Amino acid sequence: MPSRFRFLLLLLLAFPGSAAGDNEAVSYRIPLRDAASLDRWIADGAEFVVEEGVLTLNSGAGFLRAHHRLTDFVLELKWRANSPEARGAVCFRSPLAEPGKVWPDRYRIQLRPGLEGDLEGTGASGKPDLIKPGQWNELRLRVVGGTASLEINAQAVWSFDEIAEASGWLGLYVDATCGKPLEFRDIVVTELGFRSLANDTDLSGWEGGGGDAARCWKVEDGLLLCTGQKGPWLRSCEQFDDFNLRLEYKLRPGGNSGVYLRVPADGNHHGEGSGIEVQILDDAADRYKNLKPYQFTGSLYAIVPADPRVARAAGQWNTLEIQCRGTSYRVTHNGTDVIIADENTAPDLLQRRIAGHLGLQNHSEEVWFRHLRIGPAE
Repeated sequence: MPSRFRFLLLLLLAFPGSAAGDNEAVSYRIPLRDAASLDRWIADGAEFVVEEGVLTLNSGAGFLRAHHRLTDFVLELKWRANSPEARGAVCFRSPLAEPGKVWPDRYRIQLRPGLEGDLEGTGASGKPDLIKPGQWNELRLRVVGGTASLEINAQAVWSFDEIAEASGWLGLYVDATCGKPLEFRDIVVTELGFRSLANDTDLSGWEGGGGDAARCWKVEDGLLLCTGQKGPWLRSCEQFDDFNLRLEYKLRPGGNSGVYLRVPADGNHHGEGSGIEVQILDDAADRYKNLKPYQFTGSLYAIVPADPRVARAAGQWNTLEIQCRGTSYRVTHNGTDVIIADENTAPDLLQRRIAGHLGLQNHSEEVWFRHLRIGPAE
């Protein structure tokens, strides 16, 4: 029977300077801030910047939201308030902000000097006495099921066991209109229940669909690369039924690839009894201007078109999250839901398999993948 988790051992992709900080049985640790970019965030309301590894806000008030919904996780970060008037908060398990608002209603952990650690509207109070004024302070938030617990500078602050939402968005609210803005660094999330599908050295866990994978697939500088040579698609050795798959990809100008879901061993992803392809494409390329709507990035190919289209320019990293539960599909591209579909809105989904292999398409073009991991469907 297909299983989401056949391995008993954790496959953990390690990052320099980010040793695992939680002894969870299955987890995936990923930095939410790269050295000089905000690849995994959406900014709303103001311009956030990263300078010398420090994340801050130029002016105004804004909300910075991570690209993936989180269910069970550990958040670790460092922050500093450079003035008593600094304003800001960490938001988790949050809905999207209501129209006209910069930040969501809940759940918000105050970082305002004098209120550090307050979980607004819950009665869970902070401990400002733990704070080192004007210095870097450490925050560790662990959320599992309906319980959240907070530590500041390695000291327990509170445990709150009435979290109503099963999953939601993670974000940082910063207000630079009152004094100097808050600063952040070393932001890392451990996604509990997720495990790596790839390592940074070889193709373990994968095989060529109909040929030797090494003809056109390799691991280079820690990235999974389709070299552009003719050859087989890349097939997972495991099979899966319901899951949440997350990955990042990068294309050359005019590039084309795809992610196969629940396909049979031959990779069939067209028609009755087949799996499904989620398209990956350089949407802006002139050569693709006359494609059908269901052929652009994020689409369930030949079934449901992605809407809106949010692909980044060729050469930039994009995030992709694909959730499959029975005949229901949700595709989140660069932090935006572009597909929410089931058999009621797309009857063709009833004809497709609900278990099978994962796959990465070889379109005889270079494409890079990183941070492939899989966890349970919400």
